[in-house]
Amino acid sequence: MKKTIETWKYQMMLAFFLLFNTVVAFAQDGGGAGNTGDGGSITVSKSTTSTTSTTMDNWYAQPWVWIVGGLIFILLLVALVRGGGSRTDVHRTTTVRKDVSAD
Repeated sequence: MKKTIETWKYQMMLAFFLLFNTVVAFAQDGGGAGNTGDGGSITVSKSTTSTTSTTMDNWYAQPWVWIVGGLIFILLLVALVRGGGSRTDVHRTTTVRKDVSAD
């Protein structure tokens, strides 16, 4: 019974938050008659201007930059994976134990 009540509680909280988010999303619309005061509708006009520059390209737009950068990345990745080469030097320590018996 306690688990059922907790499940129901979480479902109600989820429903509340979803309803709240829906209300907030519709409140952002701004196209209704309630915002004007006189009952009319709001008209929104939008004008855009764009300028293009054909005299200068960015350095990162060049394909050779991406190729060189990719090669450097691959070389660094290979160097990191190999771990600086292989070591063939093996140092072993030997402990010599001498038991001296006194006869």
